[in-house]
Amino acid sequence: MELEHVRDPSTSPVANRPNNDSFNDKHNSAASANGTNTTSRYELWAFYLYYVGNNGLAGFNFGPSQFQNLLYLAGYDPSQPPFTAPCGTGTGCVLPYLGKTRDINSIVLLTNGISFAIQAILMLAIGAWADYGQWRPYITIIFTLLAVAVSFAWIGVEDPSKWHIGVILYVLGLITYQGALAFWTAAFPGLTRDLPEVQGSVQEVQLGYKTPQDHSRFESLSRNRVSNVSFAVSSLGEIVILAIMVGILEAMKIGDSSENNTKAFSVLIAFSGGVWLLCALPWFLLEKRRPGLALAPGTSLLTIGFRQTYVAARECFRLKQTFLYLIFYFLMGDVLNTTVIFTKSPFSVVSYSTLQLTLLLVVGIVTQALGIYGFWLVQKAYKISTKKMLSFNFIWILVLTVWGLIRVHTDKFGFKNVWEIWLYQAFCGLMVCPWYAYSQTMISEVSPLPQRFLFFALFSVVIGKTSAFIGPLVSSAIITASGDNNTLFAFLFTLGTVSTMFLHFVDIEKSRAECDQFVAAEANREAFK
Repeated sequence: MELEHVRDPSTSPVANRPNNDSFNDKHNSAASANGTNTTSRYELWAFYLYYVGNNGLAGFNFGPSQFQNLLYLAGYDPSQPPFTAPCGTGTGCVLPYLGKTRDINSIVLLTNGISFAIQAILMLAIGAWADYGQWRPYITIIFTLLAVAVSFAWIGVEDPSKWHIGVILYVLGLITYQGALAFWTAAFPGLTRDLPEVQGSVQEVQLGYKTPQDHSRFESLSRNRVSNVSFAVSSLGEIVILAIMVGILEAMKIGDSSENNTKAFSVLIAFSGGVWLLCALPWFLLEKRRPGLALAPGTSLLTIGFRQTYVAARECFRLKQTFLYLIFYFLMGDVLNTTVIFTKSPFSVVSYSTLQLTLLLVVGIVTQALGIYGFWLVQKAYKISTKKMLSFNFIWILVLTVWGLIRVHTDKFGFKNVWEIWLYQAFCGLMVCPWYAYSQTMISEVSPLPQRFLFFALFSVVIGKTSAFIGPLVSSAIITASGDNNTLFAFLFTLGTVSTMFLHFVDIEKSRAECDQFVAAEANREAFK
């Protein structure tokens, strides 16, 4: 907001309250680092538009579905001699993979684990570059271009015999998609802090018309607005993209043969990549190059990532509230990542039909837009804190694991019916998907302002990716050892329940005080300079 005129601070309703020197120091240093990079409306909408392209349809939806489709068509029924009977409804489905014959669900989970392990190591090395200099926008561009190239490469994989190539493209697709997403997300705190209305709120505190606490609540709501609107805009854009895809599928006559269906998967992945590139161009051009920190003496871009991770991990033990949220984020992210990966396997119920999967995605995206924006409208109307919204959200993630757990005791329910797949898509969109908005916003609530990229890297890239590969690896081992997919959900429900206790004890006000102490201490030690 703009201030119409400068009033006499002695007349302000908060003029006689405690001085705001620490607030001024913190925000003046941030303003000095960022210069005059006020977020424009065009830059903000370019940020939203990028997420329409980086929607996950290529690397996170159709890519994994094509991978599973190829495995299913190439696999065989384990009750028969190898490769003599194809996989079918109600039969097992296995393939030799990494020196052992494995269920295709185990193969998917294991491959995901390998992919996320590579991502964690890669981001340890380069994730810190988001904090230093002006590298982050260029890394986003590189990851985006590589992801688009992988999407186009799927055009050459249309036969089940090429499932080994599908493994490589699947892994590369996940790495490039998540890399681009991580560095795009890292722009979020600075973009929000530089909004005109947030800068205006800072001025009101400095002039004495608003308390720092009121500003913190206002900035928190602003972060939630940008986060939720970006998800809602992305969802609306995806609906348009999926509608076009339905037309493509009709033109390809996918119902005529499994060959047409498999080819259609690859075409949709390539189309998604093309859309992503078009939507990314405005962000590439309009994003302001906000300066980061200077490299510490004796460090280089090759070593700063590991040094930064060590410092962040060390300080998380002093930042008790941050550390509590870190544990929750790790465990609940593990539960959700593994559940989502596993529940994609019931899509074999619809025989990996590209049309059915596209229509399922339409349902999921429509309900996701309604869910995320609905959560935001409730939060905005009642001024609900980010922590309370996240606490309400994780209840429905646990419900998802209970849904899967029921399948242990019955063959009639638990991701085993076509109607459940449709219900699952709607349920996840309405109640589960807000996790992706609120869990990211919560990171900014418990992170020191000057080191925001560092902690985003620690949470989103390192901790997020570590949980994403440990969960699938453990789950794959459980399935392989027990020979039963169902026992996985007991592990996930228990893990999710334990994780909620850590979020319960997070105190946002204490976190802000700890972050202020951290910034002062690190300024004296010059650990981040």
